[in-house]
Amino acid sequence: MHWSWFRIVAAITGFSGVVAGFIVNVDRAARQGHGLDEVLANYFSLFTIISTLLAVVTLLVAASWGMRHAGTGREPLGIALALAAVTGPVLLLGLVYNALLRGLPAPVALGDSVGIAMLDSYAAEVLHVVLPIYFLLDLLLAPHRRGLPWWSLAVLVGYPLGWTAYTMVRGERVGNPDGTTAWWYPYPFLDPHGTGGYPSALLYIGAILAGFLAIGTAIIVIGRYRERRAMRHGAPAARGALPV
Repeated sequence: MHWSWFRIVAAITGFSGVVAGFIVNVDRAARQGHGLDEVLANYFSLFTIISTLLAVVTLLVAASWGMRHAGTGREPLGIALALAAVTGPVLLLGLVYNALLRGLPAPVALGDSVGIAMLDSYAAEVLHVVLPIYFLLDLLLAPHRRGLPWWSLAVLVGYPLGWTAYTMVRGERVGNPDGTTAWWYPYPFLDPHGTGGYPSALLYIGAILAGFLAIGTAIIVIGRYRERRAMRHGAPAARGALPV
């Protein structure tokens, strides 16, 4: 089976998780009397949702290239960078969710119907378990993966830093849909109005950046190792010098 089909299935699955979460948020907004436009603007500002949508587009583009260039060599640098740039966030989301957040109660889920609760659970599992597992397998097993130059580490952390800057600026300019505060941050540890204020939020941001640097480094090391190994075995996908 051509690996591109795995990428297509993963993209469809990831998108279904985003749709499931969309339905859940629309239902909760209607039941709780929150403004739908505010709720959806917040939903599509979540790191999980943005990262998943970027991952879906990247997987489809990579799959399309793979279908048209089966067995012709390494994937283009642009596709390799895009795959690496979405792999880091997806893997970190999976690690954080399963290590720290799994099993915690969700107060906003009170009053959900059985169907909505199932959709919510489905979205959480797809976005934080299924998709991270797939991206790990893609990193380790997908053919034609290209070894990335070390300067690409700046690209891999650029998106998370951009999202963080956007979130910290936006957080002060939008109110909580439930009307309790004049600000809204998607994750409590980024909220400078909480315990610890800005020093605490900046400490978490620093820890997150360190996590992305570590994961980005691992992604580059694995890609370069796989390409060197392919070159030693004379694989056609490894033609061309390994980038510095």
